Amino acid sequence: QVHLVESGGGLVQAGGTLRLSCAATGSISSINTMGWYRQAPGKQRELVATITMSGSRNYADSVKGRFTISRDNAKNTVYLQMNSLKPEDAAVYYCNAYTMRTTMSGLWLYWGQGTQVTVSS
Repeated sequence: QVHLVESGGGLVQAGGTLRLSCAATGSISSINTMGWYRQAPGKQRELVATITMSGSRNYADSVKGRFTISRDNAKNTVYLQMNSLKPEDAAVYYCNAYTMRTTMSGLWLYWGQGTQVTVSS
């Protein structure tokens, strides 16, 4: 089995910063693309940012220039540095990972349990 655990969420004032982390553990052979998504109350889950194993990044237009995604392949961990936070960034943030496992063939998608980000105006 593979587990993703997020951390780093919390309450911050508008204009502030937070850094989210997501560590993948378990029977992992390698991890391809890792990503961050968010879901605000009453809204659909949306893409925030993704990063491939080689480091290619993709961002939602709403976070470009403010958020930075990075990863540490040796630690199977993905990060999201969030700067200049806005009230509209408030949501539950989820990480995911396309994972190749040591015990089963194929590419498997796993999600974390989510971490709450609250931004006060």
